[in-house]
Amino acid sequence: MFKNYKFKDYDFKLILYLCVITVLGILLVNSAQPDNTKKQLMGFIAGLAIMIILSFIDYHIWLKIWPVYYFLMIGLLVAVLVKGNVSLGAKRWFTLFGIRFQPSEAAKILLILFFAQFIMKFKERINQWYMILIMVVLAIPPVALIFKEPDLSTTIVFALIFLSILFLGEINYRYFIALAAVGIPAFIIIFLLLIQPDSVLVKRDDNHGVVEGYQQLRVLAWLHPDEYELEEAFQQQNSIMAIGSGQLTGKGLNNTGINSVKKGNFISEPQTDFIFTIAGEELGFVGSATIIILLMLITIECFIVAFKAADLPGRIIAGGMGAFIGFQSTINICVTTGLFPNTGIPLPFVSYGLTSLLVIYVGMGFVMNVRLQAQRKFNND
Repeated sequence: MFKNYKFKDYDFKLILYLCVITVLGILLVNSAQPDNTKKQLMGFIAGLAIMIILSFIDYHIWLKIWPVYYFLMIGLLVAVLVKGNVSLGAKRWFTLFGIRFQPSEAAKILLILFFAQFIMKFKERINQWYMILIMVVLAIPPVALIFKEPDLSTTIVFALIFLSILFLGEINYRYFIALAAVGIPAFIIIFLLLIQPDSVLVKRDDNHGVVEGYQQLRVLAWLHPDEYELEEAFQQQNSIMAIGSGQLTGKGLNNTGINSVKKGNFISEPQTDFIFTIAGEELGFVGSATIIILLMLITIECFIVAFKAADLPGRIIAGGMGAFIGFQSTINICVTTGLFPNTGIPLPFVSYGLTSLLVIYVGMGFVMNVRLQAQRKFNND
């Protein structure tokens, strides 16, 4: 399979970005929770190996079994609700062969692969209203299952990836205008209802409602941090102060000073959802900006590959991964800096989590093959 590609066409620049940001992540995980460092390092090595192998396998081979991806996605999300481990009131993981596995992370890749071939297969009819309806109906079950865990942040990212897939799939812009015309007012109405003290959207003792009580409190704490500074706003406000305290160059990795937010346990799970807080405190503006720039470069590189792809499925795969990394990174960083309400979601390549790390490296393997296929087509023309 190697003879089909030229060495100069390989995306070494992207590999460099990925290695640098993942190593930064390992250093931050080691500072936040040293016990997880070895696992994260092993995940990096395994992920890099899987990515390189996948980068040489024609992605069209994987797309031949595209219906399997949908049923596998639904099966995994149902399995975690039935057999998943309860942690902090949510069922998001189960143990598989001794490894803690989070199906919602794998579901993002499976969604991209499934719709990449689905849209290609029905390309001639894809802008018919009934095809749009079919795609929306197909997207509802996984979104609903993730929301049921509950995992609101991943639900939002999942929905944004789906909308990006539609955009990349050349869906007529009129559908997006119609969606915005309905979706934006609906979002405003739902948001206004959610922040009411006796909101009908919040689950009560009778279990009616769609939003958990703690999720409403997080929104209220975001809007009125002074009123919740010792409760729901405590962690997010500490995160903001920690990032600011790092100033230009930070307090240094593995800092254990008495004024350290990490040392004082003022932030729960600093190695996962709030890893950017550790970066801000210990690496300062320079380190934080470096992480943001690397994430931007990786996202941009995915979209460059997408718009140079040899065909529509390649564009959707590469662009879908760009949307995945871009949206998830934005939400995580905005939460730690107080721009969004507190919602738990890992920072790609940086946060601790083997499922997240391995899945995203699998996705990057597909992106690299999309680039190689495009370059091979260009060389043959």
